[in-house]
Amino acid sequence: MSKREIIQIHIGQAGVQIASACWELYCLEHGIQVDGRFYEGYGPSDNSSDAFFSISSSGKAVPRVVMIDLEPTVIDEIRTNYYRNLFHPDCLLTGKEDAANNYARGRYSIGREMLDLALDRTRLVADDCSSLQGFVLFRAFGGGTGSGFTTTFLEGLSRDYSKTSVLDFSVYPAPHISPIIVEPYNAVLTTNGSIELEDVCFVMDNEAVYDILDRKLDTPRPTYTNPNRLLGQVVSAVTASLRFEGAVNVNLEEFQTNLVPYPRIHFPLITYAPFVPANKAMHEQLSVAQLTNACFEPANQMVKCDPRKGKYMSCCLLFRGDVSPTDVNNSINSIKSRRSVEFVDWSPTGFKIGINYQPPTTVPGGDLAAVTRAVTMLSNTTAIREAWQRLLRKFDMMYKKRAFVHHYVGEGMEEGEFKEAREDLAALVVDYKEVDSG
Repeated sequence: MSKREIIQIHIGQAGVQIASACWELYCLEHGIQVDGRFYEGYGPSDNSSDAFFSISSSGKAVPRVVMIDLEPTVIDEIRTNYYRNLFHPDCLLTGKEDAANNYARGRYSIGREMLDLALDRTRLVADDCSSLQGFVLFRAFGGGTGSGFTTTFLEGLSRDYSKTSVLDFSVYPAPHISPIIVEPYNAVLTTNGSIELEDVCFVMDNEAVYDILDRKLDTPRPTYTNPNRLLGQVVSAVTASLRFEGAVNVNLEEFQTNLVPYPRIHFPLITYAPFVPANKAMHEQLSVAQLTNACFEPANQMVKCDPRKGKYMSCCLLFRGDVSPTDVNNSINSIKSRRSVEFVDWSPTGFKIGINYQPPTTVPGGDLAAVTRAVTMLSNTTAIREAWQRLLRKFDMMYKKRAFVHHYVGEGMEEGEFKEAREDLAALVVDYKEVDSG
């Protein structure tokens, strides 16, 4: 495969915990041991690992990654756990005191101290690339570091690498379960701050993923590792064609070209199929048509909203494994004939396809069974407006009473920023409505 490198940047507690699950999967896919050496039969010669790993002079694979957190505990776990010899120590950046779930601390006061170091480390990793394709960020909208520091960091990144794609995988506030009281503030402020700075932002919420684990994968008491591993599979599918051979390859720029009709409407939903637990794998047929149909079921989505209430603008279907183009075309034609799947009037084709021959790898002891084929769907639909409206409602309830606002103002933020952010998000909801009606 051609060398098109991707740098992954994990910010805040959620981002760093996702890193543990993702890199475990990438190492398995490329035959890399926990210390970075290749297993027998694998090696740097096939170039498939180049997108994610650089090869050191001693022949070790070193992840192209930067992890940033304003407090040390989460990254310290990575420094001491199973994969401690895999990552370059300089790429694990920690501060001394955390953002305390406060956007303003991550953006203005505490975050500013880390900014130059983080951009400097990112520059070092980027200089090691011969043809950098883009940055993939992981963070949560609700945390202080994930919301505030990411916004500041993206500003710096857009100055240094204005032409490079930035894809963001974000943990979105869930409808009913939230570990943070001020989550609506942080999420609205970071959406306003970063909407112009990233090209595509894929959203997932924990509640939707917990439902998938409970209903489909028989995992009654999931930890955060379970949803993180599912997200790892999605990121792996998105980048599979940069690493492995396939019939229809898709690169990062193609996602933007096909998924984002207008610059601001760049929040696609993630859907994955098949969600099959190991104890049921023997009984499933999993044809291409079944997988494609499963993508349009609300229960397989990683965000809580009803796609039947909105219209699709574009769908990107990324198949992996034993899939032929004719099967894909037939299943798409049958989807188009269904009444429940509605496209906007101005999108005649509606589908972008990627087919990759490498079947999905499963993590030993994980929730998913080993299967011969799988599909990830990234769909830009107006139904996500429901999630934005829900967030605005929560924001308004708190802001009407000016609750918790003094924490933000005390860290150097102006109160007018709240109003501005709220208006920007309301404008985004209107944008989605206009696309829907047009």
